[in-house]
Amino acid sequence: MLIAMGAADTLSPYIEFKDVSKAFGDLVVLKDVSFEVLPGEMVCILGRSGVGKSVALRNIMGFLKPDSGRVIVASQDITDYNEVQLEEIRKKVTMVFQNGALFDSLTVGENVAFPLREKNELSEEQIYQVVDGLLEMVGVKEMRDLLPSDLSTGMKRSVAIARALAAQPECVLYDEPTTMVDPLMGNLLGDLIARLKLQLHLTSVVVTHDMRLAKKLADRVVFLHEARAIFFGPYKEMEKSTEPIVQEFLELDELKLEA
Repeated sequence: MLIAMGAADTLSPYIEFKDVSKAFGDLVVLKDVSFEVLPGEMVCILGRSGVGKSVALRNIMGFLKPDSGRVIVASQDITDYNEVQLEEIRKKVTMVFQNGALFDSLTVGENVAFPLREKNELSEEQIYQVVDGLLEMVGVKEMRDLLPSDLSTGMKRSVAIARALAAQPECVLYDEPTTMVDPLMGNLLGDLIARLKLQLHLTSVVVTHDMRLAKKLADRVVFLHEARAIFFGPYKEMEKSTEPIVQEFLELDELKLEA
């Protein structure tokens, strides 16, 4: 197993997995997984489908609890937090779900306005200004009055990102942001996620099986295989890994590029 650490490890981690294990019945999904995400860093979690990538995100959000190990989020040990305590964490950390999780009966603008209205801190005029600004930032301002059913999968993801940003989080988790979208839209979403990290200094975790996306975005990469983290470190170091499954991923990506 190759573990490579960056020079910024003197910073206190914003997110940390300490020997986290999780099983569903006899199916072990995570086994003694350890990694960290520093403030302002973007970490990509890579691996085949079903290896526990999304389960890791749900542990960070507190939707699932580990069977053993500790989960640190927003520099707090949330492992034993109750729902009330987790709600405070979720004000700082938000998640962009693979399906977008938009409210079908609300327009695009109303979806993005929802977290702002829940806070009850802004006037309606201020909310409209913030919504327009966020929709413009993610490139879908002209779709403000449409319903989610009118949008493509990629556009729904863009709106979901805008809604996540409306909550003014410190950290955003992305669950397979480019899956089931065409290559052009996938590229645009990758550019958007990279730009938001730079502009807003967001701490970010991206779950993906898309190596090109990881190469574009990741400060560091966690590679999960058979429930374990077989690599944690910079993307360039991962390219030197002798793990067969890592090399298989890299070779498949080269084949796609040639195609």
